[in-house]
Amino acid sequence: MKISDVLIIGAGVIGLSIARELRKRGAGRITVLEKGKAAREASWAAAGMLAPQAETDAIDDFYELCSGSRDLYPEFADQLLEETGVNIEFDRSGTMYLAFTDEDVEEIERRFTCQRCAGLSVESLSATECRGLEPGISKDVRDGLLFANDWQVENRKLLEALIEFSRIGEIEIIEDTAVTDLAIDGYEIRGARTGEGHLFAAGQVVLATGAWTSLIKIGELALPVQVKPIRGQMICYQQSEQRFQRVIYSPRGYIVPRAGGRLLAGATVEDVGFDTSNTMRGVDALMANAVEIAPDLADADVSQQWAGLRPIAKDGLPLIGRFANVGNLFLATAHYRNGIL
Repeated sequence: MKISDVLIIGAGVIGLSIARELRKRGAGRITVLEKGKAAREASWAAAGMLAPQAETDAIDDFYELCSGSRDLYPEFADQLLEETGVNIEFDRSGTMYLAFTDEDVEEIERRFTCQRCAGLSVESLSATECRGLEPGISKDVRDGLLFANDWQVENRKLLEALIEFSRIGEIEIIEDTAVTDLAIDGYEIRGARTGEGHLFAAGQVVLATGAWTSLIKIGELALPVQVKPIRGQMICYQQSEQRFQRVIYSPRGYIVPRAGGRLLAGATVEDVGFDTSNTMRGVDALMANAVEIAPDLADADVSQQWAGLRPIAKDGLPLIGRFANVGNLFLATAHYRNGIL
């Protein structure tokens, strides 16, 4: 029986990033188990936004974690390109946040005041200034904010780079292997067991299992961690040319320009269990939100649609670190809307 020095359960952006960092720090045998195909769940379905400022209403510890993560991305992107030859399309054009109603205006005024008082980089824009930066947005825009330090990355290219790093770095990724429980001996995990009864032994175990975390048991007992899935539906428009330069938010949705004329629009927030299907109601809502931002999209065809399951804990915060009372078990899960970040 092969014994891994580190066994990582979950081959999404979190699990694969942990595997990369451990390899760079000199860890021994690293194995990553994935219940389906590597990098094809929430990480694949994401929009790749690195936007802590656009998504925060409070400058708290969680914001500091998110902004610190964003600040690591320039070096991270450069390193991945050097290591793998994969360009993850890291884009520093900034993020715009638009107001269309009285309530929207009040919201962005609160956000602007809060962030300016905290010394963050944020610019208040008039409607004319908004349309000067992005001529394709609606004439109904009232006001806006520009977050110059909120960026984006092509998340699928990022996943491609991490998988390529794993190949080069001799990190074993085993797909179609669903873990049901962790074998425990006293206060130590011996390994992970699959539904077929196969045991993957390991010295250290990391759960990077996203929305499926709470389905895994420790021995015969339920894992005392509550993480549930929240569905996010997405759509994509294919345009002949890219008419937008940056990520553009409203309080109801966002559009994300990508290379080759692709334009993503997202995302729903739905508590529907493990259902990853698209619905007419969800797609219609995404289209309406996108058209509010960019009216010309009313005549555009949706070229793709998909959905992913964001993992959320009870308090909405990620679960990161050593598991209490089990010396060799670590958690890296419940990142909700911030997994790529």
